[in-house]
Amino acid sequence: MRIAFFSSFLFFCSLSFAQTEILKSLSNETKGILIETNKGIYRINFFQENMLETEFRFKDENTQTTSHTIIAPFESYKISKQKIDNHSYLITIKEANASSLSIGIDSIPFQISYYFNGKLLVSQKENLSDNNTFKVNLGISPNDVLYGGGARALGMNRRGNKLELYNKAHYGYETHAPLMNYCIPMFYSSNKYGVHFDSPGAGFLDLDSKHLNEINFEATGKRKVYQVFANENWDNLIENWAELSGKQPKLPRWALGNFASRFGYHSQQEVEQLVKLFEKDDIPLDAVILDLYWFGKTIQGTLGNLEFYKDSFPEPQKMIEQFKQKNIQTIVVTEPFVLTTSKRWNDAVQKNVIAKDSSGKELTYNFYFGNTGLIDVFDKKGSDWFWNRYLELKNMGISGFWGDLGEPEVHPDQMIHATGKAREVHNIYGHRWAEMLYSGLKSNFPNERPFILMRSGSSGSQRFGLIPWSGDVNRTWGGMRSQPEISLQMGMQGIPFMHSDLGGFAGANNDPELYVRWLQYGVFQPIFRPHAQEEVPSEPVFKDDKTKDLAKQAIQLRYKLLPYNYTLMNQATKSGTPLMRPVFFEDSRESFLNNDSCYFWGKDFFIAPVFIKGQKEKIIELPNSSNWVDFNTGKYYRAGEKIRLALSEHSIPTFVKGGAFIPMTDNLKNTAEYDLSKLNIHFFYDPNCLNSQGEFYHDNYLNGQEKPSEGKVQMLSRRKGNATTIIMTNDYLPMKKLTFILHNTTIPFQSIRINGKKIANTNQIEFNNIPFKKKMIIIEFIEKTK
Repeated sequence: MRIAFFSSFLFFCSLSFAQTEILKSLSNETKGILIETNKGIYRINFFQENMLETEFRFKDENTQTTSHTIIAPFESYKISKQKIDNHSYLITIKEANASSLSIGIDSIPFQISYYFNGKLLVSQKENLSDNNTFKVNLGISPNDVLYGGGARALGMNRRGNKLELYNKAHYGYETHAPLMNYCIPMFYSSNKYGVHFDSPGAGFLDLDSKHLNEINFEATGKRKVYQVFANENWDNLIENWAELSGKQPKLPRWALGNFASRFGYHSQQEVEQLVKLFEKDDIPLDAVILDLYWFGKTIQGTLGNLEFYKDSFPEPQKMIEQFKQKNIQTIVVTEPFVLTTSKRWNDAVQKNVIAKDSSGKELTYNFYFGNTGLIDVFDKKGSDWFWNRYLELKNMGISGFWGDLGEPEVHPDQMIHATGKAREVHNIYGHRWAEMLYSGLKSNFPNERPFILMRSGSSGSQRFGLIPWSGDVNRTWGGMRSQPEISLQMGMQGIPFMHSDLGGFAGANNDPELYVRWLQYGVFQPIFRPHAQEEVPSEPVFKDDKTKDLAKQAIQLRYKLLPYNYTLMNQATKSGTPLMRPVFFEDSRESFLNNDSCYFWGKDFFIAPVFIKGQKEKIIELPNSSNWVDFNTGKYYRAGEKIRLALSEHSIPTFVKGGAFIPMTDNLKNTAEYDLSKLNIHFFYDPNCLNSQGEFYHDNYLNGQEKPSEGKVQMLSRRKGNATTIIMTNDYLPMKKLTFILHNTTIPFQSIRINGKKIANTNQIEFNNIPFKKKMIIIEFIEKTK
């Protein structure tokens, strides 16, 4: 058995490798197993049958460490320990189902191997940790395609890269950015398993850069823990990670609308005039974001003021209230730095909220914005002081907060926080900041859904409502090209609302075609927020007439898709499902395993953005998971077909699954205008689709008025012979009007019946005083036979 064990394991390790760790004992515990080696103690505990955690401690180590990421409790299972021979054991859960993890233990040399459904996934080959560093070596298969490591621009397959784990801004990046604002110490394999290293300190995640079929992880800190989880499909695997690390709370509906944002608006008058321009051009708008100038006349010397600069914003509360009357929300930027020149420096020092040096004195240093200290959000005094600034702003009527520079952008190694040294806590500074803000908002404003836009965080930060963006991307075609990869990777890693500054941020490149193509892509990214340096305006109202009109079309489509997008948001909060999904979630052909040039938006849209200036046509390989209907032209395509598509300046290639139900609405000026009377269900008829399903989610949440009422319309289609039956079930929603629109119907119908009653042949059915029979509508389309 041991020979067989190692033959399956051969690609993982070379036995000439020097090993010093030796198994001494192996025993069962209440919730897992205890392993003692000559080096220390391992505990392996299960969260579920397919999710476990391995923790290592030195024998003399008594300090209990806490996870900043994992919130799932361990479960108690009866463990079976099978001795294979004198040197190896197999650990399984008694009476486990087929989809379960098992563990192989070898004693000389000591190794831990993880199996799923009897298939070897990954193995711990060597533990090189010391008291202040977690350092471990894992063996992987030579055919694993690897994803993970957080927000980076490296290509979808990140195997072969050594990834630094130290959140750091990369200004003006394009197609290559090996280190960015948001690192996550985890990886996924194309063999559908994940490993999260639960040690948040600065370090490295080496994804086989030496081509030895090895993962090497090292991080500063005393916590030496990793989790392994596996599943049979991607949806369930991503949901497993959400169960471990937490799920994104629901966003306010307005968060899915259009934002006006730039770096930055200098005065109240400028912002008020901007809103009037959106009204004049009849372009939908839901929120205005105020960058640095709301608290100071200049960029430098003002961080930490955290109050409106009255010379430029004389009546901020009046402005905020007037915007709210138009259902336009106000969001303000904040930073965790308090400059020694700011109005609040003396108060911050007096309240003891600034992180210290080794002597216990406030550590100050120079960076771009001035001489500064950093709020210690790990100290209750610091987080309470910081929260009170937010409370003041919230009481003025501010609807959401933007947390910038939270890597932190400059974070001296010699700085000491309440819970550790700078390198130990650097990567979780934004995580703790978001937790502080989310907890304060939910405690003081329980009926509101927080909006927290932040540049940096860590694994699990999504459960604090954190909405990250991809940093200061260059305003170029290269900058745009890297954006799908970043959002797709982050969505897999539990961060479903990663998005980009639409149009690009850095530089003064004025390229109308790039701007339009980026906004057209933005229709199908989680947050629609044009933002840029002010040399070239980011807002469509300042563009030439043609560019403005094309941008307006994209924004209007974004609003028409609000029912679909709101449903995606709900699914993300329930199961962790990302809004942007890699194609290999459904089509595992090798051509898609490293493909970031196209993606799914939800499960029903297939999107292929335009990344090349002046491109007239695009070759597109369609996924083999369904047939497809061109959303823009109505043309029907077969599954897996490779097509050459002529491009239109009005849209990017967008396809809908055959048999899909797409809930949409009419033109809106604002998300607050939306209600159930404007719901349109678009059904993309496919005579070759035997079964399909969809859903529409709605709740009556409006800003500050959280109510318990919510519901879904479930939609099913079944095809038998020449008849397609549509069943729509309403579990709660008080609907009085619904429009059902049929697409892709080249075959004439013999008859259409609604709840058994024949109606005139039509592609659009309007229901008033909806005839839900036992909460159900049944529509039957019967084709004419040849």
